Amino acid sequence: MSAVSLQDDEDTFKILIATDIHLGYLEKDAVRGNDTFVTFNEILEHAQKNEVDFILLGGDLFHENKPSRKTIHTCLESLRKYCMGDRPVSFEVLSDQAVNFQFSKFPWVNYQDENLNISMPIFSIHGNHDDPTGVDALCALDILSCAGLLNHFGRSTSVEKIDISPILLRKGRTKIALYGLGAIPDERLYRMFVNKQVTMLRPKEDEDSWFNMFVIHQNRSKHGATNYIPEQFLDDFINLVVWGHEHECKITPAQNEQQHFYVTQPGSSVVTSLSPGEAVKKHIGLLRVKGKKMKMQRIALETVRTFYMEDVVLADHPELFNPDNPKVTQAIQAFCMEKVEMMLDNAERERLGNPRQPQKPLIRLRVDYTGGFEPFIVHRFSQKYMDRVANPKDIIHFFRHREQKEKNDNDINFGKLLSRPASEEVTLRVEDLVKQYFQTAEKKVQLSLLTERGMGEAVQEFVDKEEKDAIEELVKFQLEKTQRFLKERHIDAEEEKIDEEVRKFRESRRKNTEEEDEEVREAMTRARAHRSEGVVLDSASSDEGLMDTGMKASGDSDDDIPTTLSRGRGRGRARGARGQNSAARGSSRRGRGNTSQGSSTSSRTYKSVPDKNLSIMDAFRSLKPEPSQSTSKFFSEDIIDDEMDLEESPISLSSKTNQRSSAMSSFSKRGSQSQMSRGVDFESDEDDPFKNTATSRRKK
Repeated sequence: MSAVSLQDDEDTFKILIATDIHLGYLEKDAVRGNDTFVTFNEILEHAQKNEVDFILLGGDLFHENKPSRKTIHTCLESLRKYCMGDRPVSFEVLSDQAVNFQFSKFPWVNYQDENLNISMPIFSIHGNHDDPTGVDALCALDILSCAGLLNHFGRSTSVEKIDISPILLRKGRTKIALYGLGAIPDERLYRMFVNKQVTMLRPKEDEDSWFNMFVIHQNRSKHGATNYIPEQFLDDFINLVVWGHEHECKITPAQNEQQHFYVTQPGSSVVTSLSPGEAVKKHIGLLRVKGKKMKMQRIALETVRTFYMEDVVLADHPELFNPDNPKVTQAIQAFCMEKVEMMLDNAERERLGNPRQPQKPLIRLRVDYTGGFEPFIVHRFSQKYMDRVANPKDIIHFFRHREQKEKNDNDINFGKLLSRPASEEVTLRVEDLVKQYFQTAEKKVQLSLLTERGMGEAVQEFVDKEEKDAIEELVKFQLEKTQRFLKERHIDAEEEKIDEEVRKFRESRRKNTEEEDEEVREAMTRARAHRSEGVVLDSASSDEGLMDTGMKASGDSDDDIPTTLSRGRGRGRARGARGQNSAARGSSRRGRGNTSQGSSTSSRTYKSVPDKNLSIMDAFRSLKPEPSQSTSKFFSEDIIDDEMDLEESPISLSSKTNQRSSAMSSFSKRGSQSQMSRGVDFESDEDDPFKNTATSRRKK
């Protein structure tokens, strides 16, 4: 990096750089709820004051994948206030914008839109907190992009190969090639780099005349064997890497000795965890680029809440604390109060020099009580600082080192991990815990059909992205795929042969990681589609209920059967067909008008039930002609008997419900264990026969 002072002229780019703003973090907290919004406004103020050409964000603009209406509204207010105006934009875009913004309905940079008056463009990639999800793979940045207030770039949907096409910018004689890559699971991106599946495209003309910038949002520090991206993976023609996701502020560019490029890590603009990395002073950067030279100016953020942190090891003070002393706990509490008061005094002195800082600071005192000491009650201690500290419940953190002999290197010592201080930056991820659990579990509880990797990914989607059907859809998808594999191999219905083929098939899938990733993606897509269909079915079921009511009132159906009884029969049929295909649901509606038609349709529908919901062994036994016919006959006979009973005597609803419950219980035991596992209660819905029809369809 050149140390030459760069003057602001027609050939100099001025770029404001920030990452990890996390809008909406703790927005419901009475004290810290507005911290992210205030600091975001300060960042935009610095950009407007310095008349930058554009703002470059390195991901995690929002803290949540689905930000609240308040967060979206406040963000739009700030962007409209600071980014729109009459000041002309003094640089031009030379690259094909249809490629740079191919996922947008408006594939061009926002300041070139004739309907908008943008004076300060913003370019941003997405992070792991606000990454695209759902059926349409949308994120909160896409909302801002559609509104014309932000340019979202660096998206990639392929899990096999990534081609990064740069945004080519020119101002005077200075040309910048801006590369971007949004957040991708670290293990997947690591594997793609190793397999040479990540390509950074370069301009064909005058390759050496471009200043190359790369914006990335991944783990920089090593959290596991492949759970990070080494700097050596990046191409050596890059001049500057803007690294997001890491919250510790290291904004001064540091040179990589092997690749010879510089890396700047702006860090977060808000404290999201009480760890040592967050205690570093927060900054943003003003980057000036002229030709191939650059200069980074540090700008301290004044509205960030002060955070002080200190560690105390009780065993290092034997003259003050004796574990055998009955009053040692009171002495420890008094010592901690003295430490907290000292940090509060330092925070107050710092705030006096900066009136824009919030009044209440963040205080963290970590106490290592190893050596026979006992911790005191933290809640009673915290109440003394309710009006002076922004985090009174988290002031004191007691931890203790527990040295345990590990039997196996692959085993997770949860006690040791949880007792480590936060300075060691131990990260427990959901998918890693799932994988380690199944790998170290007993043989009888190990996975025999699914893979640990796929299950871990599904659990992560369930936890992080709130995809409630992720695990269920993954299990269904892999079960169907295994069944198709066995049927194609024409395996005999013997348990030993089937188990052996399943084990071979599972091992082949574990080795082919790319195919397994594709399976997980397909299962997640089905889960999101299932969620969307559920919303449609909620509205459709109410319409169907109204239509059924109208049909009954018109008298087109059986006149000698009371309306209540007809609804009860329809409810029973819908309940028996829960979890089946749409044909089963349709047959239940037809059964109201014509008993014989409903019976024959039911027998045809239930013939395919064992292949879909039973175990692998039962599915293969159903391929035999004799068992298949007997099974279908059993199902149809039960349903026909149920219909005939209902037609013969219009007795009370409660007695008929008991009969159907007994008949359906035998069906549930043999044909559909999944219904029982879902907690179907036949008695809880008897009071409201109208409610159960729509409810059964929605659960379907």
